[in-house]
Amino acid sequence: TACLSPIGEELLQTGLQERVSADYFAAVTRPPAVYRGNPFQIEVGLAYGGKLPADELAKVMRFANRVPLLYQASACAVHKAVLTSAWRNYGVQQSKGALPSAPMVILVHMASVWVPFTSESKEAVAHYPEIIKEMKLALQEAGRRLGKHVKRQAREKDALKKQSYIQKYIPHIGDALQEILALDDPAREELVVILTDTLERSRKF
Repeated sequence: TACLSPIGEELLQTGLQERVSADYFAAVTRPPAVYRGNPFQIEVGLAYGGKLPADELAKVMRFANRVPLLYQASACAVHKAVLTSAWRNYGVQQSKGALPSAPMVILVHMASVWVPFTSESKEAVAHYPEIIKEMKLALQEAGRRLGKHVKRQAREKDALKKQSYIQKYIPHIGDALQEILALDDPAREELVVILTDTLERSRKF
């Protein structure tokens, strides 16, 4: 397996950052594996969010020994691996039998001494079970990292929503308590500060 030449996680991520306007990037390099006695290695890069279109299918970029594969995408093992991965487990929408629908770019690279192309035109990787398995494992690892990012985004969005509710209604509560308890303006302001602080601390827990 020392004869393989993977791109590497750092370069994969750097390359995506230079080419794709996204706000989250991840890269995974699998350990070397073997199909029919031929060593190979699978790498996956992900870019998510940012200026990528949210209402379109994810873009899949296929590479074999650092060379892009531009045609016959649906006949490629990369397409099948992406298609059959459970992206909904990672907070990404996916219709049955379709690519995930998200602001996302998926890059899959296969490094091997003998890439099993489907034809002499070298446009698609053959559907060997060992190869598809390694691709799916790499996609799953990248998906788990993406899922953490998506969940963190959802938590932050929810926190901002709750904070806006606090900022909107606390002053009205302060006015009502001022009237009920006959408080002067300084006491009312102090009460609003206390209520805001209490609700902020309870929200964090």
